[in-house]
Amino acid sequence: MKLARLVLTILIAWILAPYSGKADSYPSHPIKLIVPLGAGGSVDILARSIAADLSKRLGQSIIIENRPGGGTLIGAADVARAPPDGYTLLAAPSGTLTIEVALHKSLPYDPIKDFIPLARYVNVPCALVVNSSLPVKSVSELIAYVKKRPGKISYSAATIGGVYHLTGEIFKREAGISMTPVFYREGGTAALNDVLANVVPVGFADAGVARSLLTTKKIRALGVTSSVRVPALPNVPTIAESGLPNFDVVSWHMLLAPAGTPKPVVERLRDELKVVLAQPDTRNRMQALGLLPVADPTPPVPVLRAFVASEIARWGKVVRQVGLAGKL
Repeated sequence: MKLARLVLTILIAWILAPYSGKADSYPSHPIKLIVPLGAGGSVDILARSIAADLSKRLGQSIIIENRPGGGTLIGAADVARAPPDGYTLLAAPSGTLTIEVALHKSLPYDPIKDFIPLARYVNVPCALVVNSSLPVKSVSELIAYVKKRPGKISYSAATIGGVYHLTGEIFKREAGISMTPVFYREGGTAALNDVLANVVPVGFADAGVARSLLTTKKIRALGVTSSVRVPALPNVPTIAESGLPNFDVVSWHMLLAPAGTPKPVVERLRDELKVVLAQPDTRNRMQALGLLPVADPTPPVPVLRAFVASEIARWGKVVRQVGLAGKL
């Protein structure tokens, strides 16, 4: 009997050895981190910064691959179809997992079922900016100004159905005003340039980019869309402070792995990310970009999944109100 038990124990250990070894040795070769956007934006910059620190802790290179196209769908779909072994990860802006669900009749991935969320590390506020020639110096003054000119004031909305566009629509609804969105195929840079040039008097912009342009004196920041002030713009009040007390509109960034990635690999990544994202240098870099570090970036995976589901519902409601549901 004892001999049989010994043989059984050895047999089980032999069967499980390859799997245990894979988990223990992860990572044994370089990891790819896919950014579904071009280089230079906050998603890309922050992904590179996090990857450099994470690489040191894992003892392996992390290679950033920019795969823009399809409004981030191409890169996200590539990761969803990648082998679930921990060697292909995704750095996604929130719209990839939320807004796109409502905009498209169908997606090449399921944002809940096809990914394991590893960490949500920053919230991304917008700044409400106006051309300096506009005779308003606060959110309340802007609302009053627009109310006297219903439908005559336009705002730069960047891409149709994007975060800036939908943030503007939420602002209009909360403020009870009418403004006309102006869209740009080139995206946020072109949209903000037109506010600088006073082609369009009002716009929503990345808070970090807005900060860098305030020195030109050509634009004025009236408020930020988060519920707390942005360290990069300490003197700019929140829109909630400025007369719309419930206003809190931010997007966010998340790191994900393909569904089916082994639990030991997921936990290793999450443990190391928790350390990296808590480092003061990392948080300072986030704030310098006009972003807000998340206090607890690595809650349990079910909590992160529930958060994504709630954000799909929240942004989907806005997309439907604007009349864009299923238009792509």
